[in-house]
Amino acid sequence: MTDPTTGAMVELRTALRTTGAIRRFTDEQVDDATVHAILDDARFAPSGGNRQGWRVAVIADPSTRAALGDMMRPVWDDYLAIASTGRTPFTSVEASPYVLSTPPTGRVSNELIDGIVDVPVVLVVAVDLSYVSMMDQHLDRAPITGGGSIYPFCWNILLAARSRGLGGVLTTFLARAEPAAAELLGLPAGWAIAGTIFIGRPVRQPTKLTRKPVEEFTFVDRFDGESFTAS
Repeated sequence: MTDPTTGAMVELRTALRTTGAIRRFTDEQVDDATVHAILDDARFAPSGGNRQGWRVAVIADPSTRAALGDMMRPVWDDYLAIASTGRTPFTSVEASPYVLSTPPTGRVSNELIDGIVDVPVVLVVAVDLSYVSMMDQHLDRAPITGGGSIYPFCWNILLAARSRGLGGVLTTFLARAEPAAAELLGLPAGWAIAGTIFIGRPVRQPTKLTRKPVEEFTFVDRFDGESFTAS
């Protein structure tokens, strides 16, 4: 991959270790040809049965962007309100309250949501649920496996953007406001909003990300076994 900011090749390993969540962008616009090229690369993502059940809405209209921001803002406010109690917001393990409520005192800004009209690229990614094999749908917990058929595509979008010297972030706030967003965006019946992706030229491109070492999350034979090491 070539990094347009330096003209140098970005090795796959480097891209994997430096593609962090970018939430602040310069004013530089991203042309349609570049967005098309990013999606052209991303479409080679794997999906269950190679069914490729995704659809992307490139949100260009300022009024539509503003409306989506209005839908996501209450979700962000409630996310912060729950997080302030020390709990993980909206986890399926522990029930948490969710009300499109009065904004909490001392409302905290979200640069992406508040500035959505000016973000260079806004993509809403949806998935056809009839194309998704939900292997865990009957378990006594919230299903999760269906994400394997859509989120690799979303990640490919971010990697394709990174290869062009751009950056971005995948957010899922809009999924919580799906009923309202579905009407606005013409979401077909039987489809689900998987996320919103923001892309642009990073104000700052991180070169080193902080993550847990392999030994902290990898174990031998059992999830409660000995830590897996290289030696």
